[in-house]
Order: sequence, then C-alpha cells, then structure tokens
Amino acid sequence: MIRVAAVGDIHMGSDSQGLLRPAFETLPECADLLLLAGDLTRHGTPEEMRVVAREVRDLAVPVVAVLGNHDHHDERPEEVIAILREAGVRVLEGESTVVECAGVRVGVAGTKGFGGGFVGRSAGEFGEPLMKEFVRATRRSADSLGAALKDLHGLGCDVRVALTHYSPVADTLAGEPPEIHPFLGSYLLAEAIDTAGADLAVHGHAHLGTEHGMTTGGVRVRNVAQPVIRRAFNVYRLHAREAGTGEPGAGAAACPGAADARQGMRARA
Repeated sequence: MIRVAAVGDIHMGSDSQGLLRPAFETLPECADLLLLAGDLTRHGTPEEMRVVAREVRDLAVPVVAVLGNHDHHDERPEEVIAILREAGVRVLEGESTVVECAGVRVGVAGTKGFGGGFVGRSAGEFGEPLMKEFVRATRRSADSLGAALKDLHGLGCDVRVALTHYSPVADTLAGEPPEIHPFLGSYLLAEAIDTAGADLAVHGHAHLGTEHGMTTGGVRVRNVAQPVIRRAFNVYRLHAREAGTGEPGAGAAACPGAADARQGMRARA
C-alpha cells in the first residue's frame, strides 16, 4: 500500500514561515511522498517561494509539485521553479517523475492545467484569436499531461498519479458558483487522464469546492485545496498490485499535527 499525502493552495507569504513545517515533519509516520497541487504562494514572488522552500527542504519523504495561477502572478515562473528545485522539490509542467517507495514505483505526471469548462458548458476554439488561444493553452496542457502519464506506463510504474492545479472534473467544484466553473478547470484534463490511465488525480484551485470526484472513466479525483480539506494535508492510500481497485483514503491517516497547522494558518490569515 502506498500512502500519498497531498495539499494545494497553501498561499504562503512572508508571515507564513514555520507554519506548516511541524506538520510536514510528521509525514514519515503516515505517508510515502508529498504532492503540492499549486498556489503555493500568494503572488508568485521569489521571496514567497523561498518561504515555501524552507518549509519543505530536507523532508524525509520526496516532494513533487506543480505551480498554480498565483505562482505565475509575478511572471517569474522559471525563477520560482528554480527555488523549489534547489530545495529538492521535483517540479513538473507536462513532465513525469518516478518515486521509489518501499520497493514500489510510484509515477507522478504533472501540469498546472488551465480553464475552459466542462462537457456541455465549455469554451471552443472558435472566434477571436484570444479565445482560440485560451482553449489551445488548455489543450496543450492536457496533451502534455496525457503524454507524461503514457511515459509512466512505459516505465512500468506500479501506481500512477495525475497532479494538476486546475480541476479535471466538475464534481469537485460543487460549492463554487457555476458562473466561474470555466475558470476552475477543463474536461480536457480528464480526457487525458482517462485516455492514458491513472490511479488517482489530485488538484487544488477550487477553494469552495468538494473533495471527492471521479472522471467519466472511473479515475478517482481529489480536490486537496487547503480551504477544502482544512488541514495541512490529506493522505490517500493506493494499492500497488490492484491500483485500479484500491480505494484511496479520505484523510483518515492524517499525521499528528496536520490539523493543528491548519488552525494556525486560519489564525494568521
């Protein structure tokens, strides 16, 4: 059994140093790796990302991340990615990585993703160049995610996880105003996941959404935005030999201190 810890939308700033580190240090007690689902900072500045880097540096479990829209706001994504990578974080954008966990090969494919909406209520590549580019940006992101998942299949991974910031399904947006769903995710991400195959999909971005969802093809989707899970991270269990049928947990394995860290973040917000 593989234990995947995940959280997104921690939105750290200069006043956040040390807030999550105590909870993250408990990860070896209940998780084999940590996934960060974007929006790690408030404005995407290098100074803010250095705070994040200090929170996750030298943890006893591997850390894999994607950026979110907030992490792009300062328009220096290459610089903030470099800061995370220098701290040992594997940052993905249309790429994949393999983590060895207790003899099990866990593959993670990641991309930020983008918006566009969902089946029956989605934008199309038609009309003004800006509209077409909006949809094409999402399609490129989805295509890169699908290719990365296929690469993991070729590498013989026992478990495959899709990590995004934007949502691949409307299920996990329940609670968000329907008017903004096109800006929270795209069905193209789910199509890529279903076509290439995965055992779990993890995303953030939808602060008012719902934790549990599923793609049309039956892949479990979890919204791990911190305002949704209301703790430092949740832990999901995957069975390597029966990855498609293993039921991911719902955070029951959260480590000691995880909820306390979230309480601290609320107090300082």
